[in-house]
Amino acid sequence: MRATVMYGAGDVRVEDRPDPKIQQPTDAIVRIVLSCVCGSDLWPYASMPATGTGRPMGHEFLGVVEETGSAISNLKAGDLVVTPFTYCDNTCDFCRRGLHSSCRHGGRYGLDGVDGGQGEAVRVPVADGTLVKLPVEETSPLLPSLLTLSDVLGTGHHGAVTAGVARGDRVLVIGDGAVGLSAVIAAKRLGAEQIILMGRHTDRTDLGRDFGATDVVAERGDEGVAKVRELTGGDGADRIIEAVGSLQGLETAFGSVIDGGTISRLGVPQYEQGPIGFGMIMRNITLTGGVSPARAYIEDLMPDILNGTIDPGRVFDRTVGLDGVPDAYRAMADRQALKVLIRP
Repeated sequence: MRATVMYGAGDVRVEDRPDPKIQQPTDAIVRIVLSCVCGSDLWPYASMPATGTGRPMGHEFLGVVEETGSAISNLKAGDLVVTPFTYCDNTCDFCRRGLHSSCRHGGRYGLDGVDGGQGEAVRVPVADGTLVKLPVEETSPLLPSLLTLSDVLGTGHHGAVTAGVARGDRVLVIGDGAVGLSAVIAAKRLGAEQIILMGRHTDRTDLGRDFGATDVVAERGDEGVAKVRELTGGDGADRIIEAVGSLQGLETAFGSVIDGGTISRLGVPQYEQGPIGFGMIMRNITLTGGVSPARAYIEDLMPDILNGTIDPGRVFDRTVGLDGVPDAYRAMADRQALKVLIRP
């Protein structure tokens, strides 16, 4: 099969790799119908040390089951399925607590001999617990939106849930990438009264308004904080979803949150220390967030896609075949594309 491999910063190749085979009774082989490039893929694209072996890329995909191991009971060949971005058994104590990202038998695509999702096929471990059947045909126009259940929509939703977004809240979303835009969808879905989107790419913030943002702040730093406070009557936002991962983003969150408010970190942090000392304690600010247990949210979010209440597939603004994946990375890294869809 053909699949995407990263060999170092800026070095993404599409090459021939061995076809996936059933290795454990709990495996399934999935032929990929749709996958995509994730914003988190851009961090190794910018900084990964060169390697001679390469790393299979991609962790968001949906596709058709082609073969199952002998222990699989919930899936059969021909099922159209979506995966969360980490595989999990959906039965261990962590999974039962809704923390599928910490599954005792789970793991990450592209590591430990498991295929990446930016290719033609994947061996999915613990497939009964990982894969969720989709009640549509392979040709359904809903597939791009259903693909967002794999990661980006569930991640935005996780930010809203961990921040405690509730009806009537004032919410600030920092970052106009696909995760930030998904957080806007999630905040509106949970009843936020005011949703401020902080971003400076007008094509993205316009989409954010379509998704439910009531205000847009293009300023950064102290100017951005001042604007948020002006929009919230001087107090700051009740709930903040930080979807960038930069230290500046975290500092903006602390400056923009109301005393007693909550900040949820979604962006992969590119820093080791932050402003979490005496000042935070005195203001009773809650700092939460983390990696999304995407599997926990799929059944909850899917009905709103199927009935047309939300249309998260609009975050995909470019589509490529496998040969176009290296250019997709470049386009996203250069902010020429928001999120690129891959049709193998």
